[in-house]
Amino acid sequence: MASMMQPQIILLKEGTDTSQGRAQVVSNINACTSVADMVRTTLGPRGMDKLIHDDKGGTTISNDGATIMRLLEIVHPAAKILVDIAKSQDSEVGDGTTTVVLLAAEFLKEAKPYIEDGVHPHSLIRSYRTAGHLAIEKVKELATSIEGKSLEEKKSLLAKCAATTLSSKLIGGEKEFFASMVVDAVLAISNDDRLNLLGIKKVPGGTMRDSFLVNGVAFKKTFSYAGFEQQPKKFLSPKILLLNIELELKSEKENAEIRLSDPLQYQSIVDAEWNIIYDKLDKCVKSGAKIVLSRLAIGDLATQYFADRDIFCAGRVAEEDLQRVAAATGGTVQTSVNNVIDEVLGSCEVFEERQVGNERFNIFSGCPSGQTATIVLRGGADQFIEEAERSLHDAIMIVRRALKNSTVVPGGGAIDMEISKYLRQHARTIAGKSQFFVNSFAKALEVCPFLCCEITKLHFILNCYVSFGVVDGWMLSTRP
Repeated sequence: MASMMQPQIILLKEGTDTSQGRAQVVSNINACTSVADMVRTTLGPRGMDKLIHDDKGGTTISNDGATIMRLLEIVHPAAKILVDIAKSQDSEVGDGTTTVVLLAAEFLKEAKPYIEDGVHPHSLIRSYRTAGHLAIEKVKELATSIEGKSLEEKKSLLAKCAATTLSSKLIGGEKEFFASMVVDAVLAISNDDRLNLLGIKKVPGGTMRDSFLVNGVAFKKTFSYAGFEQQPKKFLSPKILLLNIELELKSEKENAEIRLSDPLQYQSIVDAEWNIIYDKLDKCVKSGAKIVLSRLAIGDLATQYFADRDIFCAGRVAEEDLQRVAAATGGTVQTSVNNVIDEVLGSCEVFEERQVGNERFNIFSGCPSGQTATIVLRGGADQFIEEAERSLHDAIMIVRRALKNSTVVPGGGAIDMEISKYLRQHARTIAGKSQFFVNSFAKALEVCPFLCCEITKLHFILNCYVSFGVVDGWMLSTRP
């Protein structure tokens, strides 16, 4: 009996690409290379910024690799991997997001000729993995440890790490100023892994040099009711009460149904509502706190009540800021004003409300825990301040990573060239095709130094001419 052929059923969406084999691998490599070309010119101290405009009308100016990769609408599945490694680098290390994208694309670019010649990808991957292990061991050998150094030596080295990160950013002109600020901020939170203990507040206006560091917590003045201006704006060694309740006179009609047999009983209901709010406010005053902060609203009645008793209050404080105040002052957020004891109250040396540009900030300094810090960032346009914040985030992450790992290596492409040289020498000891593959790996490591040199090669050549007396120094001012 003749066997009957079953019809083939394709359960794929119309237009699905089912190509495979060598051609598809080459296509994936080309896609990754195209993505890398978009961020290639952002690398290095003389790298250029990218202006990205999205469909919602937002505009972003940045040379941060992770930011650019996130904003690009990449649909190619292989190219999306570059987006993922940039995000991973940003989350784990903070800086070097452009570098990892360029390195990954360059490894693929160097492998492309071998794929086209019929080399199996597994052979390439095996050699690349071996070369990667050798490179890691060599990096560990060349690394410098900051363990055992004095605090001043450690701060100096950490400042150099932060300055290296900031040198390629928009605020690179003020890298020494911000590098020392970043080091002080990171050391303030010590070994705590919670990055949210370090806040960055942006205030338009002024120059970058007007930025300052608060060894404590600072947040923008919240929405306030009548009577707020009558409250004191500065305290020395105050007690701080942190709440997560509303201090407002509210009718209970939404929460309960009350049936009255006598209209005169309605007044007793109104009196009860007033007694409830006054009882809450009286307990806050009796706690001894001079500053009352709440995540929920503090109404006009409570604001005036506290003002009459020389107490400062702020309602609708952001959750992040309230938690940072709790961590800094040693206080605990309360969900009730009953039985408020001294142990749940926070404290600080100085509290003041200060004018910063067109904004007013509540600043807590001299906090007992000393594990929080806030950078108040000044600048011109919003785009500029946003990029400055991203730059400082990278520097903060690098300093935290250097403190955690306690080893550093030279930057500026120096370590890349040293590893490349080491792998090229090692490749000569390998027999067979692996020698070519390891050499390709070594050549790919040179992409970052090459790009940095390519941008500044004319300046470098003129400097050489000046050194040898071929041209006068004034000619350097004519460089493009």
